Amino acid sequence: MAELRPASRTRVLLAFAAVYTVWGSTYLAIRVGIETIPPLLMASVRFLVAGTLLYGVSRLRGGPRPTRGNWRATAVVGALLLLGGNGAVVLAERTVPSGVAALLVATVPVWMVVLDWLWRGAARPGLRVVAGLLLGIAGLGLLVGPGAIGGGAIDGTGAAILVAGSLFWATGSIYSREADLPHHAMLGTGMEMLAGGTLLGIAGLLRGELGMLHPAAISGASLLGLLYLVTFGSLVGFTAYVWLLDRVPAPRVATYAYVNPIVAVLLGWAILGEALTPRMGAAAAVIVAGVVLITTAGTRLRKPPQARPDAVAEEAA
Repeated sequence: MAELRPASRTRVLLAFAAVYTVWGSTYLAIRVGIETIPPLLMASVRFLVAGTLLYGVSRLRGGPRPTRGNWRATAVVGALLLLGGNGAVVLAERTVPSGVAALLVATVPVWMVVLDWLWRGAARPGLRVVAGLLLGIAGLGLLVGPGAIGGGAIDGTGAAILVAGSLFWATGSIYSREADLPHHAMLGTGMEMLAGGTLLGIAGLLRGELGMLHPAAISGASLLGLLYLVTFGSLVGFTAYVWLLDRVPAPRVATYAYVNPIVAVLLGWAILGEALTPRMGAAAAVIVAGVVLITTAGTRLRKPPQARPDAVAEEAA
């Protein structure tokens, strides 16, 4: 492994703050954006704009011309991560509170461990990872299951969409390890966003969202939510993330997986007035504990496709 690059404590703290708060706040921005913008079309615009910027900057800085194999691989990754993963989030947040959505998406490390073991033949999970898996599943059941542990049950359809989206995200992350992606990570990420944004747009058209789009009815808040997702969610948060990966041990960077849901829950409660029930609190504690066990157990979890600091850090310098 390459040695981590030195960095000042202040810059590291600022980068962590960006990843924790920005990525955690994207669930709130999505909820605000889809109030007056059709969900899949909004996601499509977000990734097409961000992807165009990343791709254009990478090519202007000397990034190589992508091959057909590169485009094919990034299209598959974009379909799994953005159409399947993010598409599920924007659809589900129509009926599921943003904080709950973040908690359900936080189970991605659980599915990655299972898929890595069953699909890719990774080492059998150790006791600590198994305990994390069981906690994650228990927290999921507590969050969406029947009963009244303070607060009503979560919308079943929305929860099922989010679980499916988490599986798509985990599958795409694992597939990307051996895919024919460009060596330059910023270029590859831009291509994935372009492919995923295009597929989201097609899905939105097939869903009839063009007829649901009424430009005159789009609120300023929704436009600000979309702008926030493009700039901070897709550009600032990503840049801070890959910068950290080149300077901080990966397990420490992975802590975003269990900090983001807490941020999302608190923002949804404070800004949108979403309910913060004992059921959600208990489920959050269980899910976060499971993810902590998994991400700190030294398992073979890999970074998602964007996480290629050797190339991105050099380009972003």
